[in-house]
Amino acid sequence: MAAKQKKQTMKKTLFSSILSLSLLSCSENKYQNKPIVENAVDNSESSVGSLKESSLYSRDINMVHQIYGELMKNDKKLQALDDKINKINEETEKGTSQYNGIIGKTETYYNDAATLARAISDSLLKQEINKEVNASLEKYHLKIKRIKDLIAEVDKNKVKLHNQYVIFKIRKTLPEIEKYQNAHPLKTDSLDNFINKQNQLLNEIKNLK
Repeated sequence: MAAKQKKQTMKKTLFSSILSLSLLSCSENKYQNKPIVENAVDNSESSVGSLKESSLYSRDINMVHQIYGELMKNDKKLQALDDKINKINEETEKGTSQYNGIIGKTETYYNDAATLARAISDSLLKQEINKEVNASLEKYHLKIKRIKDLIAEVDKNKVKLHNQYVIFKIRKTLPEIEKYQNAHPLKTDSLDNFINKQNQLLNEIKNLK
């Protein structure tokens, strides 16, 4: 009976040791993760919920966008740049959509006309109307060729603008992530200490009978 009680007491002691070790580890990690200097990365993590909705931010906020958004808060030049890019994108979308809408309706008409023509049973009449439709379609393609070329150029520039802005944001935020690394130096002391305590506890458990 006494041996059983002694074993239970040892188990309780081990459980208390494991719990204390875990709490100590959490405490050490919390202390170690505390930033030494203020930086945009830590600040951005605390203000994700207040970030404005714009084309700058994706559905799940990318860390580059997140940090850049924090930098933008106190930089009027960055805010102005972002406003310009958002504005030109909106204007581009509105401008090209008008052209695309007209072109789309016209092409739909020719497709529908061709569909109706296929159902004509008289082959001579079918051939005649198809010839008229195709002639009109070719004339229209020539008429809008310049427009379609310009729209394609606008679309290419939109992609180039997006790419350049992404590159700018990455270059602007790289120093911030490096500042974050310096603010959170990763030392081995607490990990070494924790491993030693773990090993001691493991040996203690192994020696239990």
